[in-house]
Amino acid sequence: MAQITDIEKYHVTFLLREGAYFEVFKVEDSQRNRYLMKLINLAKLKTVQYYDTEKYRISEIEIMQSVSHANILKLVDAGETIVNGQRYAYWVSDFVPGELLADNRARKGIYTEYDMKVIITGILNALKYLHSQSEPIIYNGISPYGIILNLSSGAPVPVLSDFGHAQILNKEHRKCFTDGLSPFYLAPEMFKGLYSTRTDLYSVGALMYHLVYGIQPWQIDLNEVPLKEREMAILSARKVPLPVPNIRVFEVNEDLLSIMAKALSQDVDERFQSAEEFLKALFGEVSIDCLNYEKIDMDTDKKDTSEKAKLEKRGNGFDDVAGMEALKKRLQEEVIDLLRNPERYKKLRVQIPNGILLYGPPGCGKTFIGEKFAEELGCNYMYIHCSDVASPYIHGGQEKIAAIFQQARENAPTVLFLDELDAMLADRSRHHNVSESGEVNEFLTQLNNCGENGVIVIGATNNPTALDSAALRSGRFDIKVYVPAPSEEEREQIFHLVLDGIAAVDVDYKQLAKMTEGYVTKDVCILVNRAARITGRQDEEKIKMATLLNEIEKSKGELPSVPEAELRKHEMIRDQFESRKDSHRIGFKTSKEK
Repeated sequence: MAQITDIEKYHVTFLLREGAYFEVFKVEDSQRNRYLMKLINLAKLKTVQYYDTEKYRISEIEIMQSVSHANILKLVDAGETIVNGQRYAYWVSDFVPGELLADNRARKGIYTEYDMKVIITGILNALKYLHSQSEPIIYNGISPYGIILNLSSGAPVPVLSDFGHAQILNKEHRKCFTDGLSPFYLAPEMFKGLYSTRTDLYSVGALMYHLVYGIQPWQIDLNEVPLKEREMAILSARKVPLPVPNIRVFEVNEDLLSIMAKALSQDVDERFQSAEEFLKALFGEVSIDCLNYEKIDMDTDKKDTSEKAKLEKRGNGFDDVAGMEALKKRLQEEVIDLLRNPERYKKLRVQIPNGILLYGPPGCGKTFIGEKFAEELGCNYMYIHCSDVASPYIHGGQEKIAAIFQQARENAPTVLFLDELDAMLADRSRHHNVSESGEVNEFLTQLNNCGENGVIVIGATNNPTALDSAALRSGRFDIKVYVPAPSEEEREQIFHLVLDGIAAVDVDYKQLAKMTEGYVTKDVCILVNRAARITGRQDEEKIKMATLLNEIEKSKGELPSVPEAELRKHEMIRDQFESRKDSHRIGFKTSKEK
């Protein structure tokens, strides 16, 4: 949406949060009184949730207008407006001086039992009130991102602030809207669109666990799980007793473990009957017999993993990288040798590099170099695209970033490859909302000294000038390498590599290299792949020179994919980035520089 300054009688001062169909602002009235405003795009809302277009009504606003409780955001205004020609609904509430529970958790890490109980008690009191209405209201959205901690009185007071998923139980049943919610907070029946007072209590149990241990219950890595299979993977993980990790300084008492296990029971009938019963158990007024949990030794698991992880070359490593001899030598001397011989360099107080920045035109093999570097080093490899840290919620991206680095540390030594780095670490002076700046801050924090934890970050970008300057300072991306298009000699080596074992004896590699002036690495791979498909359709076993020449001719106008003018542009970016015209580069040389 274009930048908004005024909505009805309110002046917008700050964008706080944005989602798939809404934005939340801090606003002021004419007397400079502060409020929170949620602006809801009705056209987008219609695609993801229910609302009555004939008789204007949105469940979220309808519910907030009907409730009043110390632990629930107080609505002061609501209505409908037109912004930039589009129809919007909005609500306005009192401004809460404090912070999101997600931000508080990020700062504090895991909570003491006392602090956790203060927060959970406030939430349960709010749910007790909602569930006791003549038509029970099911909140459905318990998470660190839907709870504001009011800090105006010193002690934190939790306030339920996001009713976007709430439903009135006795009305015509509508399927629960779960987009944007952590699946680890959802009771099993919620995956089927079912909800009740006990699904809310399940989510409270998940929040307790999250605050106490810093991870979510039965948390698994979903990055490698196809979207359609995630529900099955999550429910399958829950078939074992609730795992209790030994990652706290102080051991959690047995009564509290039993409370969490009961709240998180996969059988709805075994959970707490009400928020009132949950509260009584929390303060020892009723005893809990449920002990369905299992203690696990996470420290031992980490120790065993590190002992098994030996830095020995896996696969072909740098043998698969054509040319780039200076780059390979530099990475070998400055990173690989250091990590394989830590004791030798530790005595000399040599610092382990945290990050390597690869920049240059698209299609020149930056991602491939990252993969082969991990093979050469002999460690774990994690590929992260900018879309992997995107989130519709403010600070949601920060939590994803922290989780990615945590996973990398737990599986160290790890090469963490960040593709399209300029989208993740863009210059904060160009940002227009707090969410983007917060994500950059989180990345910078995680990058500090990550090499000491066995995490080597490789960032790839086509435009290093768009990066936040703080990312380029010493201690973050310590090694910076320009990766240009391959020279004629290096294209010949690339053809040898990609045609190894599948080329006929008549292939003239030197001629192919001469005929593909300006081709980047990806172009060569595309060309060979097309020739291989033709060869397969002709029922032949080897790719002939004639087939390759024919594909080169057919591809004119399409390949090379990076025009010469763009290659020159990238060289100008290189010179600007390195601040000198005669910069020495590591990587391929263009044929005109021979």
